Amino acid sequence: MCGITGLAGSLRTDRQTLLRMNDALHHRGPDGEGFYWDDHVGLGMRRLAIIDVEGGNQPIFNEDGTVCVVFNGEIYNFQDLRQALEQRGHSFATSSDTEAVVHAYEEYGPACVEHLWGMWALAVWDQSEQRLLLARDRLGK
Repeated sequence: MCGITGLAGSLRTDRQTLLRMNDALHHRGPDGEGFYWDDHVGLGMRRLAIIDVEGGNQPIFNEDGTVCVVFNGEIYNFQDLRQALEQRGHSFATSSDTEAVVHAYEEYGPACVEHLWGMWALAVWDQSEQRLLLARDRLGK
């Protein structure tokens, strides 16, 4: 299973902290890592590649790069959710369940979590709204 890390607030000096946090999760995600960083938030993730092994690297962004997600877990209904989002005009670049999360956030805002069935934890950074959404599945898997 993957792992996610993050920091919020004044981040000018905390990049090394985020890197160390992510390194501590290497055992949870030996297949890769990814980072997002700006002046307000730093997000990291370690990946155990299961779905979309080639294209599912994170963080994953929306079409214009203003919303990003780091994600751990599995969305069981992501194919149905993806189909519904495509019908609403969203474009997908990967086959990853993680990408369904970022587009669900665009469509439903923080209520996107009500559309996610599975076991998961996520961090969504909405740069335009300056909003960080942290959530996990209902059972806390």
